[in-house]
Amino acid sequence: MTKRNKRILQIVSISLASVIALFLLIIAGYVIYVAAQYYRIEDHLQLETVGAREECVQAGGEYTLVSYNLGFGAYSPDYDFFMDTGVMKDGTKVSGTYAKGRNKADVEKNVNGQIVLSKGLNADFYFLQETDERADRSYGIDMTARFREEMPGYTSVYAENFHTANLFYPFHDPIGRTNAGILTLSRYRTDRAVRRSFPVTTNFIDKLFDLDRCFAVHYLPVAESEKELVLINLHMSAYDEGGTIRAEQLKMLNAVLAEERDKGNYVIAGGDFNHCLIADRFASDEEALQYFKSEQKTPGWVKNSVLHQAEIAQGFSIAASLNAATCRGADIPYTAGVNYSTVIDGFLVSDNVTVIEEETVDTQFAYSDHNPVRLKFRIG
Repeated sequence: MTKRNKRILQIVSISLASVIALFLLIIAGYVIYVAAQYYRIEDHLQLETVGAREECVQAGGEYTLVSYNLGFGAYSPDYDFFMDTGVMKDGTKVSGTYAKGRNKADVEKNVNGQIVLSKGLNADFYFLQETDERADRSYGIDMTARFREEMPGYTSVYAENFHTANLFYPFHDPIGRTNAGILTLSRYRTDRAVRRSFPVTTNFIDKLFDLDRCFAVHYLPVAESEKELVLINLHMSAYDEGGTIRAEQLKMLNAVLAEERDKGNYVIAGGDFNHCLIADRFASDEEALQYFKSEQKTPGWVKNSVLHQAEIAQGFSIAASLNAATCRGADIPYTAGVNYSTVIDGFLVSDNVTVIEEETVDTQFAYSDHNPVRLKFRIG
């Protein structure tokens, strides 16, 4: 090799090494940036109540509560999500595509549909999950503000449970920045509300993409009584293979339920449990998990997260309906009878609250990968 060729080779090698070093430096800098942006919201955080209502709930009164996971406005029937994977019964593996809503118009359509649907249900209380306040994934549409504007006759309490740096992952559809949470609406006076922080994964990568899981505890005075109606809006972990994190979350929730019941309060916890809630009605867990017609195998995340009556705090019962599934698999676009579906949205109700009716509002997953669930109950 001539000196000239050696010199060229040296220059190419140095240039290539410099490019690789720069690339690694950029990656390292980005990881440091993302890690520095990550934080957990403090436990026992006092939440702001927006829009005062003076009328109190009454012992003996009948009320309606709706819980609805809005799926950040992205989940049209033809939407699938990049973190969802599944297996068809013929063995074909499938996985979702998108991280953000498909486009702003589609998110607008879904959010408008969710608002019209929610208003039509005419409930006294609403537990809403995955309500984006400011997020690239929902194209900056402030879902929290929209619900407050469209439903002005309600007190509202917002608890943040997802905040991220500017995430460039997945590379084909980067999530970007996200601020999202759970929103509770009430027609009746709410004296105070507290955000409780659920245990979450400690895995460095997973915790950056999972929610800062929490539940919001709302205290409503009962007229002419020292007791309170305690409403708990929750969203438990989803991507938890083995269900270990959800078991820790359930232990924490049970402690709060028991504490409030011991005070004599009326207590209802509801939302997205990410546990199958109907197993006690069947001879086996697998029978419950395959109750709804599907061409997919039972996914691992729910197979290991089945909630039984024996696992919840004493004095509480599960209120969940079999009339329709509450959640569909989002590893493929929705087709009735094809996607895996089950009941993971519902309520835990204390024994001094009478359940009159609990049902799933079957929308055929028109605006979300969840259907709303509605509870009609009597205090006392």
